[in-house]
This record gives sequence, structure tokens and C-alpha cells, in this order.
Amino acid sequence: MLKVKEIPPEIGYYLAGFADGEGSFNVVFRPRNDYSMPWKISLCFNISQRDPVILALFKRYLKCGTMRRRKDGVWYYEVNNLRAIKENVIPFFKRFNFLSARMKRNFSKFIQISELMEEGKHLTREGIEEILKIRRKMNNGGKRKYSDEEIRMRFTNPQRPYAKPSEDIENSEG
Repeated sequence: MLKVKEIPPEIGYYLAGFADGEGSFNVVFRPRNDYSMPWKISLCFNISQRDPVILALFKRYLKCGTMRRRKDGVWYYEVNNLRAIKENVIPFFKRFNFLSARMKRNFSKFIQISELMEEGKHLTREGIEEILKIRRKMNNGGKRKYSDEEIRMRFTNPQRPYAKPSEDIENSEG
């Protein structure tokens, strides 16, 4: 368990400053056919760098996450476990906060989504709509693997996201 008060301030503020410029808070949608919901939603904090030393400091002081080296030689540190995000990442950045308005906003939205997920709202269509609304305000809209429309379409027909539901099937059970 992370004891954020035990992190030396010079390390904490250094890492927060580094994350302010290089880090990213994201909400990730992955299509799933084996879930009751057509999407698995997860939160992710990540940073990538050519030099792994600073990323190793994140791993050491946040006491969570994974480091990998990509084929292009860039190292990647990420935390995508909701419990680790709630217990380690969020308390760390609440204590050692950001200076940039952009990162403050993204972090605030990240916290909002983590609270919705902790309440289980990511497991309902209404909750997913709420998450999409918040996500639109993160990372300046950012590039997304799946658009809001693609996410909504999969609710209509999870096996064939671009197919229209058959009226015969909808009306035959009622």
C-alpha cells in the first residue's frame, strides 16, 4: 500500500512535474464478446520515454504499474488496475499536484470516471454515456480508437456493430 506521506517531497514534486509534461490519463474502451456489456472499460495512467530511469522511479514510488520496452526502443510505464489507480496514483497526484491547467483538468476528469467505475456505473449503458461525456472533455478530445458513435452502435448489436436491429425480432417478443 502506498504511503504518500512517506514520499520525499523533492521526489514527489519532480515526478509530478515530469508527469505534467509527459504523462497521460486515459479511459480505454475494449470491445468484448464475453462480457454482459459489449465494452470493457479501464482507466490508464501512462508515460513513455527512451530512458527507463525516471519510469523506474514512478514504479518504485507509486508501488504499482508495469514497465515494458517497445520494439522501437521506447520504454512505457502504465497503471491500468482500478484499485492501484484509486489507492496509489490518485493519492500521489492529489498530494503532488500539477501546475498546468490541461493536466489538472484531465486528472479531475480521471478522478470523476474512477468514482463512477467504483460505483459500478461503467457496467450500465447510462453509466457509459456519462463516462463518454466526461471523456470528451479529456485530452482536448484527443485521438480515440473508438468514437462515441462506435461505442453506442455496439449496444444496438454487439455482434455486428454496423447492423441495424431487426424490427421483427424486437416486436415478436412483446
